[in-house]
Amino acid sequence: MPAEEAPVTIHVGDLDVSGLYARPARPFATLVLAHGAGAGMEHPFMGGFTRALNDDGVATLRFNFPYRGAGRKFPDRPPVAIATWRAAMDEAARQAQSHGDTGPVWAAGKSFGGRMASMAVAEGMDAAGLIYLGYPLHPPGKPEKIRDEHLYGLTRPMLFLQGSRDTFATRELLEGVVSRIGPSAVLQWIDGGDHSFAVAGKKRDAAEIGASLAPAVADFMRPRG
Repeated sequence: MPAEEAPVTIHVGDLDVSGLYARPARPFATLVLAHGAGAGMEHPFMGGFTRALNDDGVATLRFNFPYRGAGRKFPDRPPVAIATWRAAMDEAARQAQSHGDTGPVWAAGKSFGGRMASMAVAEGMDAAGLIYLGYPLHPPGKPEKIRDEHLYGLTRPMLFLQGSRDTFATRELLEGVVSRIGPSAVLQWIDGGDHSFAVAGKKRDAAEIGASLAPAVADFMRPRG
């Protein structure tokens, strides 16, 4: 039976943000998932990804940043986004404890959400590991504006899933960054994928694309729990 998603409210200071929690029977881990800058947690990509992880034994909590709840288009500044990440991880830990789950809690994000997760961990947020679904290493066409400084101090396991046609991460630059991080970081290219992991000539909806990434993520998490 598929895991059912239950709405949760996450308290971030004097703000409340929305989330969706889903737990399969006897999960081996929990993954907290943040959306990218242009779409919220309700996007089909996010749902397809989390449902596939649930089917593979991972509990999930996806959440919205405050700007999405307020109807704004411009993402929150890092201090607000990082505070939201901390609150979401705390909520995931509470959910796990309430169900008697003892597995690790991971942080994951699509693009902006993943970068904010990495910044939160760099500032002390506890996470078993980090999953990046299209890390925005630099703005498209501006490889000189690389966003990598905080990554080199991270020692948790990290999986970079990146489309080979992603304009937010020049291949040579990202491979260099991952190499400098060291053995804790693994880079897996999705052949032909763009920043949304869509592959030219391969017709799939967003939910199917999201679901297609889940096996690699679960396989990375399972031995590191």
